[in-house]
Amino acid sequence: MGAYAAPINLSLSTTEGEIRFELYPDKAPITVANFLKYVDAGHFEKGSFYRVVRLDNQVQNSVKIEVIQGGLANVTDAETLDPVPLERTSETGIVHQHGTISMARSAPDSGTSEFFICINDQPSLDFGGKRNPDSQGFAAFGRVVEGMDVVIRIQKGETDKPEAENLECTSGQMLLEPVTFLSFVRE
Repeated sequence: MGAYAAPINLSLSTTEGEIRFELYPDKAPITVANFLKYVDAGHFEKGSFYRVVRLDNQVQNSVKIEVIQGGLANVTDAETLDPVPLERTSETGIVHQHGTISMARSAPDSGTSEFFICINDQPSLDFGGKRNPDSQGFAAFGRVVEGMDVVIRIQKGETDKPEAENLECTSGQMLLEPVTFLSFVRE
């Protein structure tokens, strides 16, 4: 971990309202630096929250979580940067609690522009947790300091209908109307 650095404050304006974040560069320097590259270059201005995971829409998972996911996945001409190394919660000490912002990933060291916000505590997303078969967890790097009411409202949005024969991880979790990012800036 690097030397102590003050938290970095960000403001995200969406079509559902404002969300303010505090990022921890002293605890998760690689993940925060990666995220800020997207923010500072204005890449997220084309982004959205497009996926919501609730207890009722993840029948295919034995380990349930509650998050909203956003980023650039729905942007056809999105510029994504190289993936960054996974900063595990066992190294950073930032765990997945109510309001934590974390980097989405498939395999370890594959995080780029996608992120999620936890609703309620989600220890299964920490290092050693059982949500991913690799038990490496996700890279938590900050928290919501204002606007959890907006996050919860987004999570309650109407989603696509799960297909009985299609138990892919996102079936039934994609918002019918993604929540668009209007601006995402440092404060």
